[in-house]
Amino acid sequence: MSKPPVGSKANPSQFDVLPKLAEDEPYFVIRAHDPMSSALVELHAYIGAGQAGAAHNKLAEIMALTSQKPPRPASSPKYRETFAISLAMEQWRDANKD
Repeated sequence: MSKPPVGSKANPSQFDVLPKLAEDEPYFVIRAHDPMSSALVELHAYIGAGQAGAAHNKLAEIMALTSQKPPRPASSPKYRETFAISLAMEQWRDANKD
């Protein structure tokens, strides 16, 4: 039997933050099932590493992927909740500065 992939529930990354989350800390999960998941995670890595050129190229790739299907309507509950999570994250950080 092969080992489950790194970053999975069965084989968490050494940097897995789920066990470290505060009870009231908002979070957002991107699953491999999402067709843009790998590109979004790669974009995050490029930005974190300060690789602006690679980040720009990856963002262009993401934008090309998203242009291939109609956008989710602004009235979509999933769309609205995503922005609510983003706002909650910002507010949580402001309230929990070290």
